[in-house]
Amino acid sequence: MTARTNQPLSPDERRFITRADWNLFRQFYEIARCGSISAAARSLGMHQPGLSLSLKRLEEQVGVQLCRRTPQGIALTPAGKAVFEQITEAAEAVRMVPHVAREAARRIEGTLRLSMISDILCQDLDDALTSFAARHPDVTLRVEIRTWRSVLDAVQSGEADVGITYESESVPTVRYEPMLRESQQLYCGRSHPLFGHSIRNPATLAGERFILAAADEPADVGRFRLHYDLGKNTVAQADDLSEAMRLIRLGMGIGFLPSIVAEPLGDRLWPLLPGSLRPSYFVYLITGDMARLSTPAQLFHEEILRRLRARPGFI
Repeated sequence: MTARTNQPLSPDERRFITRADWNLFRQFYEIARCGSISAAARSLGMHQPGLSLSLKRLEEQVGVQLCRRTPQGIALTPAGKAVFEQITEAAEAVRMVPHVAREAARRIEGTLRLSMISDILCQDLDDALTSFAARHPDVTLRVEIRTWRSVLDAVQSGEADVGITYESESVPTVRYEPMLRESQQLYCGRSHPLFGHSIRNPATLAGERFILAAADEPADVGRFRLHYDLGKNTVAQADDLSEAMRLIRLGMGIGFLPSIVAEPLGDRLWPLLPGSLRPSYFVYLITGDMARLSTPAQLFHEEILRRLRARPGFI
């Protein structure tokens, strides 16, 4: 939505705003969301003929057709899609009004429950946490480090307000926002016989002693590993990446680690694969039902999203 706060309204725009029936926009939003007038009428507790009349009145106000009736229900015209996008953004802004009002009044208290996987290096996250803590000193921050699947479970159950985790399972009740793209590399420690070697064919490592961070392994890394039969000689399974890194560094076996975490260790860990072979995946910011989030969670979510969206090349 394009902001025009400092620009004067034209006569036509002023006339439209003063005469518009905002209930019609709410009803159109529900029609577009539900995909049919009958379903939208049930959702709104209205009669179908009355809702059809509301749609006709809105089309008269904006001066274009917004919907077409099809055997499957309602199909939005290009104009309808544009209006729905604007209304969706407006609805999101209206939803934030009480939270922003409380923030302006400096009455923000409560607990922000953040659940995340370990060893996430993200400057936007660090900056958002720093800014949020400075602006809301009365909010208690509770951070729990979990496996990626446990983060998803915590957000789904309402045990956590906001989660940061590896992959999307396309859970309908969870909202996903991509934060960053990570890659993993196959490493060995300095005392390992493969230290200093570059392996062009990962399949030749199938029999190597392997350290597996089982609970923290992203699905894309798991698929890569299984494709090349890596890990069939697993000698240790670590609970998290930090413990897996320790065992790899001690030379007990080879294993996958996030490149951004392992690279600073320099000569203590050796990357075995060419860069072009490294499996990669997204790290997501996840939330459940936004309407049920506490004010601290709503404001933190907006804070970090604002920073992510300002980043060049945001997904």
